[in-house]
Amino acid sequence: MELRQLQYALQISIDKNFSRAAEKLHIAQPSLSQQLSKLEKEIGLLLFQRTTNSVEVTYAGALFVEKAQTILDMIEQLKREMEDISQMRKGRLVVGSLPITGAHVLPLVLPVFQANYPEIEIVLMEETSAHLEQMTANGQIDISLLSIPLQDESLTYEPIIEEEILLAVPQHHRLAARVSEPQQTIDILELRDEPFIALKKGQGFRQIALELCAESGFKPNIVFESSNIETVQSLVAAGMGIAFVPHMVSRGGWSEHAPAYLSLTTKPTRTLVIAYRKGRYLSKAVGAFMKTFHDVIKN
Repeated sequence: MELRQLQYALQISIDKNFSRAAEKLHIAQPSLSQQLSKLEKEIGLLLFQRTTNSVEVTYAGALFVEKAQTILDMIEQLKREMEDISQMRKGRLVVGSLPITGAHVLPLVLPVFQANYPEIEIVLMEETSAHLEQMTANGQIDISLLSIPLQDESLTYEPIIEEEILLAVPQHHRLAARVSEPQQTIDILELRDEPFIALKKGQGFRQIALELCAESGFKPNIVFESSNIETVQSLVAAGMGIAFVPHMVSRGGWSEHAPAYLSLTTKPTRTLVIAYRKGRYLSKAVGAFMKTFHDVIKN
């Protein structure tokens, strides 16, 4: 059964005449009769009763034509929806994000994207790095904002931001006095006996912090853990320990509720990326989102 045969049957039922139907379908009348006979033979039922002067729709033909009309309408609707998606008049995009990134970067990007593409629905998923990688790999998420290195080998990425990693200490800490000293930095090895506050396992930035210490030859003494970087900073400000933090989340100004921030001698950085599954078809909506992200961050 072919779509054109559905169209032929529908037109014949409308015109009740093979010649008129063939003319409107822009085919020869014998070809139309041949295609209808082929269709009736395939389904094993007579759809039209032919007489010398007229064509009458049988009971089976009426049911067939009704269903054919529904199918053809659905196909036409599908074509229009695909055209809308192709021209980005509508669509749906599932974006995964680390809580850190979601809080500090997405508020800059999402309003610009929605202003340019108001009919594209954005669904935001905030999870740990491990869960985001898994959901992106299995197709539940189109793209995710993550920091490298990625653990899942089925993912690839495009870098978007590289930012410095700072050391956060309580304001009364012995190292805090160095904040006012010009060009003063902290050697990570100086921190080997300090109590650390870190993100919980599964967070990409936790691994970055552990690797920074490992490169200096020690394992950090983690005394508190949190799933929220803002909680980590609040605990540092309360004097519970020290922590590595991305520059974007450092709290501006000097208040009793904020840690003191210092640069590290090695000037370590973390790289944020837009990650997606290797070989996955990237829709025009995904491409537009990635371009918007690059444009906003660049400016």
